[in-house]
Amino acid sequence: MAKRPLILVTNDDGITAPGIRTLITVMRNIGDVVVVAPDSPQSAMGHAITVNSTLYLEKVNIDGKQPEYSCSGTPADCVKLAVREILERKPDICVSGINHGSNSSINVIYSGTMSAALEAGIEGIPAIGFSLLDYNWNANFEHCKPFVETITRQVLEHGLSDGVVLNVNLPNLKQSDIKGIKICRQARANWVEEFDKRTNPMGRDYYWLAGKFVNLDGGEDTDEWALDHGYVSVVPVQFDLTAHHAIQNLNTWKLND
Repeated sequence: MAKRPLILVTNDDGITAPGIRTLITVMRNIGDVVVVAPDSPQSAMGHAITVNSTLYLEKVNIDGKQPEYSCSGTPADCVKLAVREILERKPDICVSGINHGSNSSINVIYSGTMSAALEAGIEGIPAIGFSLLDYNWNANFEHCKPFVETITRQVLEHGLSDGVVLNVNLPNLKQSDIKGIKICRQARANWVEEFDKRTNPMGRDYYWLAGKFVNLDGGEDTDEWALDHGYVSVVPVQFDLTAHHAIQNLNTWKLND
């Protein structure tokens, strides 16, 4: 009998979030699960790590079916601690999510969900970040399950290229209305931000971040197009941020004269 894969599960919404509880349920069908996740929501933390304060890990029992650890740090901290302090061997895969809300296009930069997956990729672990386009804490994740399982099994079977992890976003539709899974590129889009400036009773100004998301990309091969048209989007992303296409031009500059 083939050995069951070891699966590290994490997220950025916190260890009790409905999204990660759904992800754990799916992963138990596939392999042996270990959970290391933040003890509180860490959304939009990006790839932050804890360097100026202490980190705490607490073994918890939420549903009693797999080892789980609650971490005081960020999603990236969770992966680092899992690899260095908890797991006896490198996991066969790391899955992060299911995030409450989109991580498509530019959102991948800010995402704690994807930063956990990228941290796993840095460690040489195949990794996937899963997100549902529903920010509601009580979102229904049932329709996500078959797509999450299919993609995870395919990564376990085929592996991923070195330095590549998958950013998977699922539309907030009934399963019967989802047309399939599309491999995409990241759309060129951004947030047009505004700050709501207010003054507290002590006379000190403070700000609330607001704004709107603007898709500047008309391509039909992007994650935004796929999601708008009822598909699950899968974007391969990498942690090597080198703009390789710019190197040749930069080498024409007179930098050493």
